[in-house]
Amino acid sequence: MEKERKRLMEEEWNSMIPTGHQLSRAHFPPDFLFGVATSAYQIEGAANEGGRGPSIWDAFSRKEGKIKDGKNGDIAIDQYHRYKEDVDLIAKLGFGADRFSISWSRIYPDGLGTQVNKEGIMYYNNLINYLLERGIEPCVTLYHWDLPLHLDESMGGWLSDSIVQVFVFCPFPQS
Repeated sequence: MEKERKRLMEEEWNSMIPTGHQLSRAHFPPDFLFGVATSAYQIEGAANEGGRGPSIWDAFSRKEGKIKDGKNGDIAIDQYHRYKEDVDLIAKLGFGADRFSISWSRIYPDGLGTQVNKEGIMYYNNLINYLLERGIEPCVTLYHWDLPLHLDESMGGWLSDSIVQVFVFCPFPQS
């Protein structure tokens, strides 16, 4: 079953490219923006550093049997400490954009905006500034499925109508 599915996917992909041709940048409009994409939980690590509060992913990944091999994002690829290496690699590979997400729990540890985590703000400012320094356009995702755990436990997360008000009206921190 899996082999057949893979074969069909490859067949479909290969049908999009004329025989004997390789896909290259020349196949795209000149102003097409090539980039990379990540999510905070999957790459940042530093789950218990820099004032970050726990997220729903922290809790989920610790539940027996939910994640293969019991792995979690506590360290991930440690971009929190190694963002310059990651950005240098993005530049070396010739990409012009980095779509990354901001961890709500890193900016507002309780999720409510009652306390702004200055270390979290500094991390994202440093990341954005270094991307710009290297000529890479930052493209920010404000939410990528890492809700602060407090909001899930106290109001039921996205199942509650109240959460929309918290997300929309959480004060945006100024640096």
